[in-house]
Amino acid sequence: MSLSWSAKDHKSSTNSPSNPTQGLKRPRNDTGNKVTVVLGAQWGDEGKGKVVDLLATQSDLVCRCQGGNNAGHTVVVEGTEYDFHLLPSGIINPKSICVIGNGVVIHLPGLFEEAEKNEKKGKSSLKGWEKRLIVSDRAHLVFDFHQVVDGIQETQRQATEGKIIGTTKKGIGPTYTSKASRIGLRVCDLLGDFKEFSTKFKNLVAQYQSMYSSLTVDTDTQLKKLKEYGERLRPMVRDGVYYMYEALHGPPKKILVEGANAALLDIDFGTYPFVTSSNCTVGGACTGLGIPPLNIGEVYGVSKAYTTRVGIGAFPTEQLNCLRSHDPHTPGLKMRCLCGQLSDCMRGLIALTKLDILDVLDEIKVGVAYKINGKRIPHFPANMELLHKVEVEYETFPGWKSDTSAARKWNDLPQKAQNYIRFVENHIGVPIKWVGVGKSRECMIQMF
Repeated sequence: MSLSWSAKDHKSSTNSPSNPTQGLKRPRNDTGNKVTVVLGAQWGDEGKGKVVDLLATQSDLVCRCQGGNNAGHTVVVEGTEYDFHLLPSGIINPKSICVIGNGVVIHLPGLFEEAEKNEKKGKSSLKGWEKRLIVSDRAHLVFDFHQVVDGIQETQRQATEGKIIGTTKKGIGPTYTSKASRIGLRVCDLLGDFKEFSTKFKNLVAQYQSMYSSLTVDTDTQLKKLKEYGERLRPMVRDGVYYMYEALHGPPKKILVEGANAALLDIDFGTYPFVTSSNCTVGGACTGLGIPPLNIGEVYGVSKAYTTRVGIGAFPTEQLNCLRSHDPHTPGLKMRCLCGQLSDCMRGLIALTKLDILDVLDEIKVGVAYKINGKRIPHFPANMELLHKVEVEYETFPGWKSDTSAARKWNDLPQKAQNYIRFVENHIGVPIKWVGVGKSRECMIQMF
């Protein structure tokens, strides 16, 4: 075929079948397998890992679609606590294949360190993890200098604006910036012609050094390490888009997508600019893995029974006198009450987690609406200055003052806890399918 299109490149219509679809190869599964998506409904520390782990025991494929190792999912299985940042939480299930999609940004040293650290915890669950992990060749790479730049940017914000974003300094924002600027480097670049990759890497470093004079990078040492990581990664790499197409249209499969971060950190829908750099709502599952919207099935939002947030940013329901000492895994957090305004970004079912943290409280205040100048507003303000000024309308519930951690059925919960859960469910207009009362897999009440 010639390089420029011409009429000769088209087959003659005289031999075309009367049915224009005749002879076309059909996908093996016309409708395609449906995908279940698990997403954070708040600021990302809702306990998504436990919900993913629960569903992964029945899944053939578990996929990460966005974010990087700035996310953290904790899974407790048989008394062992695993911490995942890049690996999908389903990696514990030895029967599941796990996928890191094109929308994820990957810090290779972090990926291998994470796998080794979890593998050493004395259990056989992660044995052979590298044979069950698929990495998309289109995923962008996080380099060490991206992480340094992340820290420099935070220092500059503090110096010029007097405030920071509160990033994890894992280089996620700078990597997505490189991606959007079309100067980023992907897995496929690393595994291609390494001489060409080296040139692009040095050019990328030079561009960042022109912007940040204090940035120093030992490019030769970095390239040597990257080449080693690349060869270690090579057996896991696939064309991620085609792999997902095959999974969707092949034999029946249960496919699970695990979102990182959460709705209020979404780059478009969150509390901008105090957000992450990717789409954490359901659209991220489509763009980050190449899944058509038609194949999205059930969507589960995960929400704590209360709300906390690390860092800064407008948060009108903050209570300065509550849970600071009651969540041992997040010291120094301040309680900020349940927020469901953005549930439409992930309309589906809800898993309400960490109910047991509220066991000690005398009363629970739930923010149900925002007011400006005494009038209710029907939306979550986009403007942070406006959000700082809103007045919160509350409903107050008596605490149940009893231990719920042993509850395994709805009827095991105190009546006052049941009343609180039903109020939340009715107020946000989304059914609650699970209620979590502890860290481990079995500490979950299934409602229906």
